Amino acid sequence: MLKILDLFCGAGGASHGYALAGFEVTGIDLKHGRRYPYTYIRRDVMSLTVKDLAPYDLIHASPPCQTFSITKHLRNAQGKGTDKLDLLQPVRDLLIKSGKPYVIENVKGAPLHNAVQVCGSAFGLKVRRHRLFESNIALKGTDCHHKQQGKPVGIYGSMRDEIPGGGHTAKTIDQANEAMGIDWMIWGKLVEAIPPAYTQYIGIELMRQLNAG
Repeated sequence: MLKILDLFCGAGGASHGYALAGFEVTGIDLKHGRRYPYTYIRRDVMSLTVKDLAPYDLIHASPPCQTFSITKHLRNAQGKGTDKLDLLQPVRDLLIKSGKPYVIENVKGAPLHNAVQVCGSAFGLKVRRHRLFESNIALKGTDCHHKQQGKPVGIYGSMRDEIPGGGHTAKTIDQANEAMGIDWMIWGKLVEAIPPAYTQYIGIELMRQLNAG
């Protein structure tokens, strides 16, 4: 079984998708990882070396991204501020230096290279949550089906937040979990996660190409 290392794994949204695609998953993050469902290493990602990445067939990374997120406007309007930490380029440098196949996931607006976009509406989810994927393996993004999807459920800020321009974020944690296709996360993790459907889709294509190569 091919092994993938998920950097900044959070509560495991991306990891779960890769597991569904057939990868053996290990996650690394500096947080406690109690809700993480796979093999977990508690460590500062920025302390990793090329040698640490050697045992894995593929590396996925989701560097902190709030600086680029369009939802920063909601947080700023609510006086919650935005994390300006930008680890994208240092992480990219490490992955390129490793020589490993890699994927970097981030929000729309982040300076990714030759990225493809994935939308929740392509999988019948109630979130749109556009995310970009950069890779040194050729990938294909999804189309958007916003009209067929209808009004999405907002999973950011706080539950029952008013959204500028009208509407609210999810009213209950059950509604949020259903919208994201995730059933083990609390709200604070859901707002930072990506739906597993995204990385299952990306992972299936990566698995095909890695096995063919």
